[in-house]
Amino acid sequence: MMIRVAEPPAIVLLHSPFLGPSTLRPLADELAARGRSTVLLDLRMTVAAPPVHARLIGGFADALGDAGLAGPLVLAGHSGAGPLLPGFADVLDETVAALLFVDAGLPTPGRSWRDTVAPGLYRQLRDQSRDGLLPRWHEWFDPALLDELVPDDTMRAAITDEAQEVPLAFLKEERPSVEWTGPAAYLSLSEAYPHDVAAAREHGWPVRELHSNHLAPVTAPALVAAAMLDLLAELGA
Repeated sequence: MMIRVAEPPAIVLLHSPFLGPSTLRPLADELAARGRSTVLLDLRMTVAAPPVHARLIGGFADALGDAGLAGPLVLAGHSGAGPLLPGFADVLDETVAALLFVDAGLPTPGRSWRDTVAPGLYRQLRDQSRDGLLPRWHEWFDPALLDELVPDDTMRAAITDEAQEVPLAFLKEERPSVEWTGPAAYLSLSEAYPHDVAAAREHGWPVRELHSNHLAPVTAPALVAAAMLDLLAELGA
């Protein structure tokens, strides 16, 4: 008698609203090469105008519907996609087996990005904004930092070409008031989110720290993929 073994949930990779799918494409390829069904969504068109959160969630539901996935899913959000994961999960009819935060902020239901950062950072970005649009992500800091994070010229150009001029209003919008009570895990790639790593541990979630850099899904996809699959195995997802 042949016993069918259930396939593990497909992994849906979600890029930061400030960036594009090129920040996760090498990771998607690596996960697929390891035999894991993986979908990389492109949500850039959803951040052009407010209300950005509502447009992101609606665009996510449409994009996933177009992908034709069935069965349980794992939602993996990098960077600024992290706070949106419960909202993304809530809009789906499909079962979400787990959330995976990849060097990302954690959800802050009912609070905005501005509420969670030092006032000086918001004022800096507000003052740099033009016509209600934020500067692109790589223009928030010294350009030499991106050169250091992503030495490959072709990869770096793809990332900067996809970076979005997100409306300033996005930083002031309340995040989705959705609570996630299911399985979750946190993968830390850099020192960018120490409070979120600590909060994940307090929640009792599995946590891995790679001590790499924020864009390691581009520059070290094998390392990131292995850690992700290890965390999902611990969650039974």
